[in-house]
Amino acid sequence: MALQVPVLVSSRVSDSRIRAILGPTNTGKTHLAIERMCGHSSGAIGFPLRLLAREVYDKVCKLKGAGQVALITGEERIEPPNARYLLCTAEAMPRSANERAFVALDEVQLGADRERGHIFTDRLLNARGREETMLLGSATVEPLVKALIPGVTVEGRPRFSTLSHAGSVKLSRLPPRSAVVAFSVEEVYRVAELLRRFRGGAAVVMGALSPETRNRQVALFQSGEVDYIVATDAIGMGLNLDVAHVAFASLSKYDGVRHRRLHPAEMAQIAGRAGRHHQDGTFGTLSGGGGGSGGRDTAFTDEEIYAIEQHRFAPLTRLFWRDAEPRLDTLDNLIADLERGPDHPALAPAPEAIDLAVLKRLSEDADIGGAVRGAAQLRRFWDVCQLPDFRQQGAEMHSRFVARLWRDLKDGHLGADFVAARITDLGDVRGDIDTLQGRLAAIRSWAYICQRPDWVLAREEMAARARGVEARLSDALHQRLTERFVNRRTAILMKSMGKDVGLLRVALEENGQVTVEGQVIGHLEGFRFVVDADATHEDRKLMLAAAEKHLPHLLAAKAAALVASELGELELGRDATGAPAILRDGQVVAQLERTREPTRLRLVLAKDLAPLDPAHRARLAEALEVWLEGKLAPLMPMRALEEAAKDPEVGSEVRALLLALVERNGSVRREESGIAAIPKEKRPLLRQLGIIIGTLDVFQHALLKPGARALMAQLGLDTRPLNPRMEAVITPEGPLPAGYCRAGTQAVRLDMAEKLFRSAHETREKAGQKQGGGGFLMDAGLATSMGLVAENYLKLMREAGFRATEPQPLAEGALGPPAPRLWTWRPPRRDNPASRPASGEERKPRHPRGPRGAHNSAGKPAGAPRDAKPAARGTVRKLDGPPPGGGAFAGLADLLRK
Repeated sequence: MALQVPVLVSSRVSDSRIRAILGPTNTGKTHLAIERMCGHSSGAIGFPLRLLAREVYDKVCKLKGAGQVALITGEERIEPPNARYLLCTAEAMPRSANERAFVALDEVQLGADRERGHIFTDRLLNARGREETMLLGSATVEPLVKALIPGVTVEGRPRFSTLSHAGSVKLSRLPPRSAVVAFSVEEVYRVAELLRRFRGGAAVVMGALSPETRNRQVALFQSGEVDYIVATDAIGMGLNLDVAHVAFASLSKYDGVRHRRLHPAEMAQIAGRAGRHHQDGTFGTLSGGGGGSGGRDTAFTDEEIYAIEQHRFAPLTRLFWRDAEPRLDTLDNLIADLERGPDHPALAPAPEAIDLAVLKRLSEDADIGGAVRGAAQLRRFWDVCQLPDFRQQGAEMHSRFVARLWRDLKDGHLGADFVAARITDLGDVRGDIDTLQGRLAAIRSWAYICQRPDWVLAREEMAARARGVEARLSDALHQRLTERFVNRRTAILMKSMGKDVGLLRVALEENGQVTVEGQVIGHLEGFRFVVDADATHEDRKLMLAAAEKHLPHLLAAKAAALVASELGELELGRDATGAPAILRDGQVVAQLERTREPTRLRLVLAKDLAPLDPAHRARLAEALEVWLEGKLAPLMPMRALEEAAKDPEVGSEVRALLLALVERNGSVRREESGIAAIPKEKRPLLRQLGIIIGTLDVFQHALLKPGARALMAQLGLDTRPLNPRMEAVITPEGPLPAGYCRAGTQAVRLDMAEKLFRSAHETREKAGQKQGGGGFLMDAGLATSMGLVAENYLKLMREAGFRATEPQPLAEGALGPPAPRLWTWRPPRRDNPASRPASGEERKPRHPRGPRGAHNSAGKPAGAPRDAKPAARGTVRKLDGPPPGGGAFAGLADLLRK
């Protein structure tokens, strides 16, 4: 009699709406499923990982309340009596249809996985909701979903952010917020050790870690305590990280059968961890000593890069299937049904999973297989064989553990004392990383056993004990990983190199110790910094660099304490004559005399302090000098310009620009900067000094901050109006404040105006528009987000050479949106220094002949000598007196100086 094979293709279309939401990572598929489930009276979502199920369980509990939500995984079971929503792993997902209003299955493409694929395929075919069923996964599974589920609605989801290839990079140059992916435990440890040495450490994530340990390591990275995370391909699923770059240590792995190169879809699953939500991400490989394959498989092909960036992959050709309801009358029939193949071309027989391998091994043992009798005992025997191999020891070793378990279970339950003793034996938190990992794998097996409803007496108590031991082992393993792979002091010092002092918790303790984020880096002897004697050679360099960065702040704190004890609270201000001074309660403590360098003020103690003895007076003067240096910290970028101008190696052209920037308080019109005369090999120095060579202006961006502008106004260095908050776009009522350029009736901060110009040039280059060529489309969204109105935006862009065409009106009777505005670009003429009003000046209407008497017949300013020659092109004219204060008269004065 022929064996009857059940119909495999789902025909349950009429009983619920079936939607397949397919797309790459970071498309919001899971978030959509949660929203849909919460909109129904009941629901269930099956996930590929316990970690994901737990994360979503916590979210739904906040939305619906803990009493309405259940969590079921192999090792954890939370089932309130009236729970309406179920979050579970795919294995624990109910197969029956119509029990709940909504059902969703996440990562359906895992139906092609060799070990667990048949489980996902079975849920794909059978799990249904009364009102709605949702299938989430990669677009590669779309043809198979359509073939297996007639009438399914397939919806694509675009990725929220862009994923782009960044090439190969050395481990020493790996950017912060990066994830390094390796495919062996040894390689993970090697890369983590190198990152600990050179970058202060890294979090470590591997599939062998317990979910709790994995969460703790992820939190280490997410909190910013470390800037790097090293992981196996376990990072590719179920972990939402703030990763900006993913670096592959290798592009090949051992898949349990052979060593092979990753498929493009697998590469994309991992690379897709970079860039979450609307933040773009990059991916690449490690070069040099960072890659772990000795030069093999460490470069993406052009085809792979295109596939990953465009999210286009070869579709899956089959899903693995295994009979989910085998006959349970005899062992032979059970094995035969599990090995039977499907009858649909979209399905393939599942490879022998470890549960089937264990079943076949034990069935060959006469003492075990021969003693199994009856359907009930055979079902129980099959349930025991499906115990997951948490220890990853292989079928042979795992079958021995299952055999011992079966001998205790075949005639009843496991005793509570026996289970408690096994759990207690595994509760030792001593040992190294590998030892703790082994104990964690073992306790996860016992946590699974304790969750079975008919295997253990006092099940809830034993399950709670197992979870407690797992939590303690997870804490210990996290501590060992952190101790081995994280050097907190180095990590903090590496972070401090790229941050403002105010963003770090730098403290001077009462005993003189200097700490950064709680880590001791040295101490102060008087006003001299001494490095911690216990520091390693590598840390010593970092500490000296950190001290150099933070020393003004630290010394200012010590000086402030000394000054406060002597004089009370001080502030910068001006005396009765308007000269800068140090004040206490409005009284002058010290005069601040200007020198040739604006950021170096000469301190002269007030005459009221003359009665002090010379030693006390010198001590107080020294403390005031340090206090003053701390107050002048916002002007340190300008001091860097002053110091660089003294270097004879910079050349006369660069020195002229630096002096002009200092004289004009951080910004100079491009046509007056002489930038064209500066050799290209000297321009990297300008970038190091924070100088931005903009389209209309050359400026030092740090001097546009509110603190720097306020201090320059307070000390009388810049007499132009001050906008205290330095917003991106303002509407000035009078003369233009310092640091802004005019844009119609509004004004734009110099750096934000340059951001608009660069964005426009990038758009133009992408459109392929050449100088004077055809028009191109440009999005004004950035300008709108700044608060710049359309009319003023057009006027600002015109200054940079961009011209917008007027959109053609629609024909009479035509409907629809108006035609988009096209843009063209020609480089603006900057030969004449007076071709654009300075920042702080009003644009004047141009007259054909100019104002009467303003120029002589030679075209020179009135009053200029006949033999006066125009300034050489590219040179900077030195201005006499303070910078222009804005308004028409200031602009005229500036013009007459030229």
